[in-house]
Amino acid sequence: MADLDALRTRFAHALAGAAAHGPDPAPYADDLLARWQEPQRRYHTLAHLTAVLDHVDVLAQHADDVDVVRLAAWFHDAVYRPDRSENEERSARLAERALPEAGVSAAKTAEVARLVRLTVTHAPAADDRDGQVLCDADLAVLASPPSAYAAYTAAVREEYHFVPNDAFREGRAAILRQLLGLPGLFHTPHGRREWEATARHNLTGELEMLSLPDTPGA
Repeated sequence: MADLDALRTRFAHALAGAAAHGPDPAPYADDLLARWQEPQRRYHTLAHLTAVLDHVDVLAQHADDVDVVRLAAWFHDAVYRPDRSENEERSARLAERALPEAGVSAAKTAEVARLVRLTVTHAPAADDRDGQVLCDADLAVLASPPSAYAAYTAAVREEYHFVPNDAFREGRAAILRQLLGLPGLFHTPHGRREWEATARHNLTGELEMLSLPDTPGA
């Protein structure tokens, strides 16, 4: 169970680090927390948000403006419908509406929105340190221990429960092959050193499992 008070505090600290002044952050935190608890979510939940924030903390030394990255983590899946493809864009637009009201400058609001949109591709430029941190934090789940990785893949499947099994397996396998074809899944020195090999092992294993025929009656 997520600690909502702790998350509210984390949001307030990130906002304070990005905004010189502003209104009470609590209503903004509560709106985001409500969004992250919507019933259609199985993977993109408060647990995912917390994990991304934790991984941003691990990677903080690699960021140029870590509080902006933290705000981008809060907004990156704030709008999420598994049957839609424009979630990142709608999440970025939510940030563009909410953050100026919360006292964040136009420049930092634009940077948060840019980072949110970057999670469509997870392909930050070589000199985009903040983008590298957010993308690595978002994909760190791929380097989870076996039981946690199995829970992750099960939650993703539950989120897409409306997709027939054959179609899901085909689509998921295509995503895995695309990821495995990248020269690197992670961009920060820490991510490349600590997560890359495990993530590739997990992805390869999942792809092999997807290639197996369904067990009758399973």
